Parts: sequence; C-alpha cells; structure tokens
Amino acid sequence: MSLLMLHLSRPPDAAAQEVTFTRDIAPIVFKSCVSCHRQGGPAPFSLTTYDEVRRRATQIATVTKSRFMPPWKVEPRVSHFVGQDPLTDAQIASLAAWATNGAPQGDPAALPPVPQLPAGWLLGQPDLIVKPTKAFTLQAQPTDAFRIFAIRLPVTKRTYVRGIEFHPGNARVVHHANIRIDRTPATRQLDDADPLPGYDGLMPRSAEYPDGHFVGWTPGQVAPLVGPDLAWTLEPGSDLVVQLHLQPSGAVEEVLPEIGLYFSNRPPTRTPTILRLGSQSIEIPPGDARYVIRDAYTLPVDADLLAIQPHAHYRAREIRGMALFPDGTSRLVMHITDWDFRWQHVYREVTPIPLPKGTRLSMEYTYDNSAENVRNPQLPPAKVYWGQRSNDEMGDLWFQLLATNDRDRELMREQITTKMTVEDIAGYETMLRVDPRDAELHDDVALLYMSVGQMPQAVRHFEASVALKPDSAAAHFNLGTVLAQAGRLDDATAAFRAALARRRDYALAHNNLGQVLLAQGKTGEALKHLQEAVRLDEANPQALFGLAEAYAASGSFDLAIETIDRAIKLPMPQALATRVVARRDEYLRRRP
Repeated sequence: MSLLMLHLSRPPDAAAQEVTFTRDIAPIVFKSCVSCHRQGGPAPFSLTTYDEVRRRATQIATVTKSRFMPPWKVEPRVSHFVGQDPLTDAQIASLAAWATNGAPQGDPAALPPVPQLPAGWLLGQPDLIVKPTKAFTLQAQPTDAFRIFAIRLPVTKRTYVRGIEFHPGNARVVHHANIRIDRTPATRQLDDADPLPGYDGLMPRSAEYPDGHFVGWTPGQVAPLVGPDLAWTLEPGSDLVVQLHLQPSGAVEEVLPEIGLYFSNRPPTRTPTILRLGSQSIEIPPGDARYVIRDAYTLPVDADLLAIQPHAHYRAREIRGMALFPDGTSRLVMHITDWDFRWQHVYREVTPIPLPKGTRLSMEYTYDNSAENVRNPQLPPAKVYWGQRSNDEMGDLWFQLLATNDRDRELMREQITTKMTVEDIAGYETMLRVDPRDAELHDDVALLYMSVGQMPQAVRHFEASVALKPDSAAAHFNLGTVLAQAGRLDDATAAFRAALARRRDYALAHNNLGQVLLAQGKTGEALKHLQEAVRLDEANPQALFGLAEAYAASGSFDLAIETIDRAIKLPMPQALATRVVARRDEYLRRRP
C-alpha cells in the first residue's frame, strides 16, 4: 500500500519546479520586453502586468522560440554589442513551459517591481527640440509608406552635437527612422514642393550622416551620447532630414515626430569615418535562391571599429562581415542568418575593435528570390535590380571607423569617398537601364559624375534630363551649372537664360547667370542679374557674395564692402565664410 501511495503522490519538489509568472516569467519580461511593451512605448501592446502577459502567453512562447522576439538578429558568437542581451535557451524554455501549463500566476508577493522608465527624454532634457512644422496624415492604406521631412535647425553659429533622441510621435505606425543632415537646401526644396508635410521619394545625396556618425532610430534603441571629443559639427543653415518608415494601422493616423539634440560646449578632437561596402550592380534572376554579392576594402591606416550597420531589403537572407588581419588571422564582425528588413539596427561595439593597417574588411550577402522565401514581396518572383525602393534590392554593410590622427583619417576618407562614388554611379546606371526615362535618376547620376570630375558624362545626363522635362526650369539650371563648371560659358549662359524664360523669379538662376556673365567680362549685365538674385532672396549669402564680387569688378568697392558685410551677418558654411572674409580684406586693400 505504501508503494501505491508513493506512486500516486506528488513529488515534494514539484511545486518548486512549476514555472510561475511572479517568480520565473516576470523577471524575463520586465528585463527584455517592457522597454518597448509598455503604455506609451513603441510596441503595439503592453506587457507590464500578469493579465497582459497571460493573455499572450502562447504568442510569447512562439515568437521567442523562433527568436523573432526580442528583435536581436545578430548571431550570439559575434562581437559583443551595446544592448546585446538575447534570451537564453533556458529562458525560452521557461516561457514555453509556462504557456503550456496554463500560465500560472504564482505567489503575488514574489512579483518583482515593474521597471520605472524615465518619463519624457531618456537622455535628459535636450538642448534643442525640433519637429516638422505640421503633422503628416497617414491614410488607412494597404501598403507601407516612406515619408521624408526637412526640418530647419535654428542654430546661428557652428554647434557641436553629442547625440540625438528620437520620439516617433505615433508609435503605432512609425516603424523606424533614418536621419541625416543636409547642409544644402536640396531636401528642403523637395519638401516645400510637396503640398503635404514631407514628401515621397528619395533622399538627395546631399543628405548625409554627419561627420561619420550613424544617426537613426528603431523601437527600443536609444543611442548613448558620445563623448565631447567625438561630437559632430552642425553648421548654420543645415536641415535635419528624417525619413519615416510608416506601417498603416487600418485607421487614419497623425504622425508628428520630435527630435531632441544634445550639444557639447567644445569642438571635437576626433572624427570617425564611415565606410560602405556593397554592390549596386545587383541583378537577381527570378527563382535564384542563393544569389551572392561580395565587396572588400583594405585599410591604408590603423583604425578602430566603433559600430556596424547592415542594410538590405526583403530578399536578403544571410549577412556576413569579416575582418582579415595582416597576420593572417580573421574575425567575424557581423553575422545574421535570418535577415529581416523590418528590424534594422546600428550595432555599436562595447569595446572598439583595433584594426591594424592592412586589415581587409569584407562583406558577403546572400539573397533568396524564390517563391519559397516568405518575405519575397513579388510572387511569382521577378527579376530584381538594385534600387532604393523597398521592392528593389540593396546590399550595404556600413562600418564606423576611427583613425589614429587627422592625416590618417583624411587619407582613408578620400579613398572611401572615391570607392563609394564609383559604386554609386554603377547603381544609378543600373536603375537607368531599367527606366531610362527617369529624369531624376539622370539628375542624380550627373551630380555623381560631377563629383569625380567626369564633366562630359555629367553633361550627357543633364541633357537627357532636359529632353525628358523641357519645361522644367530646374533641369535647364542644372545643365547650365555643369556647363559652367566644364568651361562652356556660352552654352551655360544659354541654359540659364532658358531656366529664367520658364521661371522669372528663379533666384539661383539669376545668381549663376550673373556669375557666368561676370566671368565673361559682361559686368553691367551681370550686375542686373545678381541684384535680382539678392532682391528675390536677400537671406542668401552666396547671392550677396556674388553681388559684392560684381560691384568690386565694376570698381564700386564701397558697395562691395557694404554688400559683403550683409552676407557676413548671415549663417553660412565655414568654407564660404572663409572666402567671404578673405575677399572683404581684398576689397579694403583695393578701395581707393
């Protein structure tokens, strides 16, 4: 009988082995989930109470078993990154057992406190808070949207930035944000041309990562502030460019993000450099389940690896980044075996990785363009080319590198800029093979050719743009600009006149035409156009500088000094400011 009783009774430690919410599950959820899954957080539901977690016990077990959640895609054996704390196999097993056994609560007294995240700005009160002038209304549409905003930054002097904090404004629909700085008016002009807040399309090439820093946002990710020695420089007249990836909720939603900027009171002493490896000649046949791209770069100097950011679209499956050292050893610095376009992060090294001169950084991406790829956006599969829209493909692996000194940084920066520009040209030429009538692509690749001094190719593409949109004043203006740089002043004059024939109040066209006429010795006519440029845009320091030059050429040095003094009072890039001050000194010396 005693044997029978022993067989039927509950083992004395069974209660201790039972997985409960308060003792076993709450510590996991509170540590790994509630930074996003909380009231007001970026996730679509909260997980801060027993009832909230119990209702989703099966779902939680499923998404953690597949490691879809928490969203950390890098393989555990790769470098230790800031924020890298994936669930252990034992934690995943506990979540599964708890769901299977009915999600018992356990002793309420054993419940740990819910983490109290700071309200408002996690990094403290920003020095400057900016946002778009108006909210964007996202319609209840069936597909994702990408919207770009140019936000004016009200700084009147050179400012140094240690970091930003991004608040999405509507966490239900903002999936992630790409952020750049544009020191030119290019993005703002695209934004202003759209009657709605922001605009659809692509970021112009002038919108760049600032001084070698990754700037962006994904849910739950707040980049720490860098030290003052690594701050980036914000010039007066710059715009903050924010591209939002928006996922419709099924209802009409208002979106108005806020961005806080944190300043440093002293200039940086070190500046990182960003290297992009990848291919822009992607052309994936339909059905190809293992299409591979590769790229590499050998460091000409010693550098530290600070951070890595992979980027690809829906068909990418595996991402690898390697460092091959001069002594023949190697290190895997990035490895994702289940790439997901929806979860993109900047991976910051806890401890920078030293990369000696001669280290070869390489990348290898594998794509699946078959019907078996559940993330393939085109079924049946079609041929896919490189492109910047979500249904195209991309393959970039970005490295943030810190050289030992400014001379080494400049050497590395020059090499990397040339390498990336050549690859960019290949990418735009690829897109033009697909759509040769895309005038904006012709404009973009023409600017790339200009940046590497290939003026005949730039002229060819701007001429194609004019042929595609002959009524566009901007197209004629762009053609005139490259013709002037190529030394074809008569042709440039004709192009600028064509721009003004289509838009009489085109301040930049008046300015550039005046500059060309001045170079041709036609000072009187040049003055008329430069005066009109200033009348139309009296806050443009470049136009004021051009007018001052024309006054000086005509011998009117008092007017030249008066005009250039107006320019000096305005915000302007440092390079222009240096020229303006030098020319003012020249006017003073030459004044009778």
